[in-house]
Amino acid sequence: METTRDNGGHNYMADFLITESISAGNGVVLLKMTPADSNMQLSEMNICPGQFVQVQTPDNATFLRRPISICYVDNSTNQLWLLVRDAGNGSRAIMHAPVNSVLNIILPLGNGFGMENCGSTPLLIGGGVGTAPLLMLGAKLKEKGIQPTFLIGARTRDAILLEEELKACGEICISTDDGSYGEQGVVTQNSVLSRQFTSIYCCGPLPMMKAVAKIAADKNIYCEVSLENVMGCGIGACLCCVEKTVDGNLCVCKDGPVFNINQLLWHN
Repeated sequence: METTRDNGGHNYMADFLITESISAGNGVVLLKMTPADSNMQLSEMNICPGQFVQVQTPDNATFLRRPISICYVDNSTNQLWLLVRDAGNGSRAIMHAPVNSVLNIILPLGNGFGMENCGSTPLLIGGGVGTAPLLMLGAKLKEKGIQPTFLIGARTRDAILLEEELKACGEICISTDDGSYGEQGVVTQNSVLSRQFTSIYCCGPLPMMKAVAKIAADKNIYCEVSLENVMGCGIGACLCCVEKTVDGNLCVCKDGPVFNINQLLWHN
């Protein structure tokens, strides 16, 4: 089933077959899946880094679908990757869905990262499962001949996600709260921030993103953040994800989830 988005793109409702379910530790699972209809090609969907999907929970465990960031699209295997964290009954049902079972998904939703403004030295900052959309962004930048630097934060070493996959796209720097891996402290204390970057892309906990946005604003660096407001419908109808911006109230699901920090009211 195909529908049309207001931004001129298309989204699709389709069944996806889970081909791999990989435990990433700390209540996180990486699901790899492919369209149940072998004629459906992800490469034809114009999926952009930073977009998300709405997943129907198995056995209708919850009434509403669950929004999940698109982690990666592997066109060579026609696979969609989703990094799923145990955040409640809905996400728990999704992450425990067995291999060879089917999930119904609407994709791609929202607006992604604007790579045209990245410059030659982009810094991609992620915290927790906020690391997920940075993998596809990093891979796309690498395809363009741009090597990104990743700065990933977590409480402990065991909570660092997608380390090997990110290393394949660029340099990776790590901060852990307890100092068990990388530098001790939050990402905004990492020494890599002493370097010069042309842009910053960030996704993770709200306090982290606000702190990163302040650094970017103080240094006059182009910066985009991916918000994680609570979403219901995913198409801008229910209004539960509204964010106040310089342009008025906008729906994170439809007008985001990625925003330039200059659109937000964090520093006004």
